[in-house]
Amino acid sequence: MSFRHEYKIELNMSDLTALRSRLRVITEPDEHAVNGKYLIRSLYFDTPGDRALREKIDGVSRREKFRIRYYNGDTGFLCLEKKSKLNGLCSKESLQISVESAQAIVNGELPEELRSAPPLLQELCYKMKTERLRPKVVVDYIREPFIYRPGNVRITFDYGLRTALGCTDFLNPGLVTVPAGDAPVLMEVKWDTFIPDVIRDVVQMTGRRASAFSKYAQCRIYG
Repeated sequence: MSFRHEYKIELNMSDLTALRSRLRVITEPDEHAVNGKYLIRSLYFDTPGDRALREKIDGVSRREKFRIRYYNGDTGFLCLEKKSKLNGLCSKESLQISVESAQAIVNGELPEELRSAPPLLQELCYKMKTERLRPKVVVDYIREPFIYRPGNVRITFDYGLRTALGCTDFLNPGLVTVPAGDAPVLMEVKWDTFIPDVIRDVVQMTGRRASAFSKYAQCRIYG
């Protein structure tokens, strides 16, 4: 498992407009984005005692969370993901799964024979059995990505955060969502071993500091 550096900054829409103009000069577009952006829908898992949520709020240095995610309403490409944090560094494991598998997981129907399943799916199913991980909340938002190859840097802006008020039927295209409170524009900057000076300079915003904002935690405000 490889870990990357990551920091987050809370912005407003004026900040986004300014940074977008700067970054377009020096970065590459994401080939998967449509008109420079895409819609992300995720279903997050947690324990009955909300361990993932509590660890995030408490700032536990080593933590993890599971989610299933798809983009632009296309359930033909579903990813099971495990995101891990360790002393401020982050790592993500990902596995493409079928709609049938995703729906079975949401329903709590685990495969009878796990030994033939990929390791990440095995781990999720094991923790659904032993730790009672279950779907908790749907998280929707718009993402604008920018790529800078040196240092493998990825800058994203996430906004328009919405949630489904406790409903976890995330494969339903007609699922009704509502704004998740007064969420900011969130800039995330991720890199491997170094961040180029040009990127460091471009993303600096006067009066803005690193943030621990969590889209998952924000979408739990309704339960």
